[in-house]
Order: sequence, then C-alpha cells, then structure tokens
Amino acid sequence: MTASATPPSSLDRRPASWYRDSIAVDLGPCPPLAGEVRADVCVIGGGITGCSAALHLAERGYSVVLLEASEIGFGASGRSGGQILPGLGTDIATVERALGLGAARDIWAMSREAVALTAELIERHAIPCDLAWGYLHAAVKSRHVRELKAFRDRLARDYGYEALTWLEGEALRERVVSDAYPGALHESEAGHLHPLNYTLGLARAARDAGAVLHEGSPALAIERGTPHRVVTPGGSVTADFVVLGTNAFQHRLVPELTGRVMRAANYLIATEPLGAERAARVLPKNDALSDANFVLDYYRLSADRRLIYGGEVSYTGREPRGLQARMDAKIARLFPALRGVAIDYRWGGEVAITLNRAPDFGRIGQTLYYAQGYSGHGMALAGLAGKLMAEAVAGQCERFDAFAAMPHRRFPGGERLRTPLLVLATAFYKLRDRL
Repeated sequence: MTASATPPSSLDRRPASWYRDSIAVDLGPCPPLAGEVRADVCVIGGGITGCSAALHLAERGYSVVLLEASEIGFGASGRSGGQILPGLGTDIATVERALGLGAARDIWAMSREAVALTAELIERHAIPCDLAWGYLHAAVKSRHVRELKAFRDRLARDYGYEALTWLEGEALRERVVSDAYPGALHESEAGHLHPLNYTLGLARAARDAGAVLHEGSPALAIERGTPHRVVTPGGSVTADFVVLGTNAFQHRLVPELTGRVMRAANYLIATEPLGAERAARVLPKNDALSDANFVLDYYRLSADRRLIYGGEVSYTGREPRGLQARMDAKIARLFPALRGVAIDYRWGGEVAITLNRAPDFGRIGQTLYYAQGYSGHGMALAGLAGKLMAEAVAGQCERFDAFAAMPHRRFPGGERLRTPLLVLATAFYKLRDRL
C-alpha cells in the first residue's frame, strides 16, 4: 500500500524566533537522503518524538535512519513555550472515564516519568537547554479557584501526587508579580527549558549512538510491505519497521490517521532582555506559568531574562487579525512594569490536537508505529513516546499499549467542514473563558 503526503501550510516557512538565534548545540550537517538505503527502522520526523525514538532504538542496537522534511526541530519541538509538566493535554478524568482508574494511574505515573526522563536525558547527554524547575497553574476567575483546588485534591487522593501547593496573596506574589490571578497551584515537578536546544541535543545524542539523520528529506510515500519502503525526493529507505513522529505534519502520509488530529497554530513573542531588576518584578522565582482558561496564555523567562509569552490560536494557518496588539496589551495588563517593553521576536508554530485532547498512540499492522496529538502538552511526553515506541519495536509493548488503549474519534465534518467546526467550537470556549 502506498500513501503520500500533501504540501505543508504557509506556517511551514519557519519564522525568525529567539530559539533559532540562541542555538547552543552544533548538530553539524545532516545531508538529504541520496540513493537507496537499508535500515532496521525508519523514523519519520525530526522533532522530540522522532529524535527520542531514534536515540532509544540506536541504543538498543538497531540500525536507524531518521528522515526530517525540513530541519531538526522544525515543528512544535523547536517553537513551543518550552514548558514541561506531568499529565496530558486533557484532564486525567478523561482517561479515567475511558479506561478506568487503574489505567489512568498508570498513565499518570508515566507522564511523571516523561518529565524525569527529560531531565535524565539532558544530564546524560549534556544538553545545554537551560532546564529550570517550578510551574504555576493560575486561576483567572473564581470558578478556576474551585477547579484547581479540586484538581489538587483529586491527584493527591487518587494518584498519590503531592507536588501541588495552593498559593494566593503574598505567597503568590513571591512567584508572579501580578494582580491578575486570585490564586494558583505551584507544581514543583514541572518547569521549562529551551525547546530547540533540547531537540537538537536529542538529535546529536541519537547520531552519536549510531542513528543516521537526514534533513531536507520529506517522506513522500510509505510503500507498505515486509519490509516497508519510505520514498523521498532523493531516494528511499527500506526498513522492517517505520516509526511516525510527524505530529502536525503527517497529513495523508498514512490514510488511516486522516482526521484524527487537527493542526493548530500557536503564537509566541519574546521581549527584549529585561535585566535582573525588571525580571524580578515579573517572575521572581523563574517559574513558568499558564492560566486556567480553555484557550490559555502561558509564559516564562528565558535564560537571558526575556519574557517568552504564548497565546492565541489559529486553525487556518493564518495569523489572527489584531494578534500583535492583543498580545502586547495582555503583557501590559498583567505586568505594568513592562508597559512599553520592546518585542524582539514574534513567531508561530503548529501543534496537533485530538478531539479529546489526549495523545494518540497506536500501530498499524505490527510494524508501523505512531505517536501524535499531544494537544499542546508534548514537550516532555514526546520524549517518552519515542522511548515507548522503541520498547514496542523491541517487543516490549505493555507500556506503549497503555496509551494506545485510549479511544480516539475523527474530527467531525470531513475535509471541508472540520476546520470551520473547530473554529466555532473554539469561539464558544473563548466566550466561556470571558464569563
């Protein structure tokens, strides 16, 4: 069976970002694939999922060829807010309802493992990505206060998770100097990092372990068989296994996955360096923060004390009208000390979301594995996904199958109506966020 990919959207032309201008990992050349090659495993996608899979497979002794359509870290892996935390893009209650409490506990434990794995890989491979700990889940409205406290209590009671502490008043202002939040959960097992340097570091580690990396090598088709053949403009990879880590950029390469994820563009800015004094009037303890709205805003400080602020969403590939003015106004409202601060960078990146916001793991046949649809929550989880797919290729499927058991449905509406329907749904939730 042959499947082919469609051309990427306009966002695929990588915008300038602070991450690209602060690269600290010299990956060196990864030339496009040329000719016919043979490998045990062909990994498609050079983000965190693919680089982690390549690393863990190579460490197990498999011959691995990784194909990246553009550059390593081109997608969300190199453009995101860089926040790492346990859990999924959906509430753990969604998993409970679908799979039961026991399975939900296993998945929650593995999400914690994903964060620990991130830290372990950074240390083991000496990846210079500015890992820092501390995270705030901030309430915007009184109902958020109730919801966040209930979330803390449920995790402590049912999952044995004790890393969440409720803060308000002066205790909260010691971590975020803003009057916008009536309270927040502080999470000690979460934090933030430089996502592009982390991804490049994983790629470097994978190559050091023996994986062969090719940039500028889009997978045009997967000719399925025993073995598979993955076709690129310059050649092909014949492999016993295919691991798909394309996330938002998979469209039509594997027809069975059509409609299971939607591409959503998120937008970020980076201010000028604030200096120590102004940075201390924003996030004195260097935490990352996200608010509790459905269409949420999130931010953190970079290593050189820029405020990196993300928010807004587009499902069309086009920047929302008035985006720059709204983001500038948000920063000024949250932090009067930053009124008039210069914005040095603005960029966007695309994530893949599922209908239920839970990640979509699975296999097609016995030799094609995929992990996608992190729904904005993949910075840590994608690294674990790569490790779990490596385990599955090696015949140890239990942990991968725990995630794969999560049921997923296609977005309604077919090719023409999926995006308009999602835009309408998002508009509803934006309105709800204002109430």
